[in-house]
Formats: sequence, structure tokens, C-alpha cells
Amino acid sequence: QVKLVESGGGLAQPGASLKLSCKTSGGTFGTAAVGWFRQAPGKERDGIVFISRNGGRKYVDDSARGRFLISRDNAESTVHLQMNSLQPDDTATYYCALGALSQLLGGKADVWGQGIQVTVSS
Repeated sequence: QVKLVESGGGLAQPGASLKLSCKTSGGTFGTAAVGWFRQAPGKERDGIVFISRNGGRKYVDDSARGRFLISRDNAESTVHLQMNSLQPDDTATYYCALGALSQLLGGKADVWGQGIQVTVSS
């Protein structure tokens, strides 16, 4: 059974940076696309950044473009999300997700992480 475990969330001040990581176990990480969704209170879950299985293709939502960087380490079965210039609107629960790239772009995934809270506040 494939399992995704997120880490690195927490409280950050506006303008600061955080790095989220998602470690995969129980599957073949390198054969799937992976990415991050987020859900703010009272809002729908939105996809923000995805990376193809070999890292050659990336999708970045307009809300994250220029600030968030996704990378993956297939040897470590881990995906990272470097978040820079954080703003209060980035406050949300962030979910790691694994699946086909077309699937992730459609808001779906084969496997979801449990979610990790990111709060941006002064």
C-alpha cells in the first residue's frame, strides 16, 4: 500500500519561506507524477504545483508561479515544495498527491497524503 507523509509545515511570517516534503513508501515513486494541493478554510481543494515522473514537466498554478518551486528525488522517493514570499492567502492545509499527471491536473489522485497545515501570519 502506497503511503504519503508530509512534513515541514507550520507557522511563517509574511514574506518568509517554508519547505514542505512528502516521503513516499510502499510503491514505485518514480513511475508516477506527484504534486501538491491545498485547501483553505471554507474553500475547495486546489492543485498548485505538479511534476511529472521524470521531472521533465512541471505545472504551476498562477497563485504559486514565481514563488513556489517543486522538485523530486526519485532515489529518496520524496517530493519537495519550496515556498517563498509567503502571504496570508497561502494559509491552508497542503496535501501531497500521487498519480498520473493528467489525473492530478484534473484534481484527482491515486494516493493522498494526510495533509499538513501552513499558516502565514504576523
